[in-house]
Amino acid sequence: MSDHAAFHLTDDMRQRLISAAADARALAYVPYSNYPVGAAILTASGAVVTGCNVENATYGATICGERTATVKAVSQGERDFHAIAVVTSNGASPCGICRQVLYEFGPEMTVILADEQGEVCWEGPLSDLLPLGFGPKKLAEGQQEAARD
Repeated sequence: MSDHAAFHLTDDMRQRLISAAADARALAYVPYSNYPVGAAILTASGAVVTGCNVENATYGATICGERTATVKAVSQGERDFHAIAVVTSNGASPCGICRQVLYEFGPEMTVILADEQGEVCWEGPLSDLLPLGFGPKKLAEGQQEAARD
């Protein structure tokens, strides 16, 4: 993985991500919550991959916009994320499961939370939203410790 902390997000790219996330939000399938979410991930290769939430009558089968974008990016061969913009009606942050899934591909990626007017409500590193996160590095360390025992 690259050094995400050294990545500089330009104002132009920030607006591009917010716009892409807003466009994805318009495609959300949310007949139960009526709470559409759009997400746009900037990968290390410069690709922007979008996703929206897709609800299901069983609720448990629902997938959030952030995870939709992540799964799409990975299925396109992208595994190194620099930034994500998430657009909701009120600038809400990703749920815990989404934070964990995103952490796998960029613990220090920049997270931009924007409302439906495109106003940034919060911006910072994913690690601030998931302190002491568990990722591939911690898993490998634990496996090495276990192998020594």
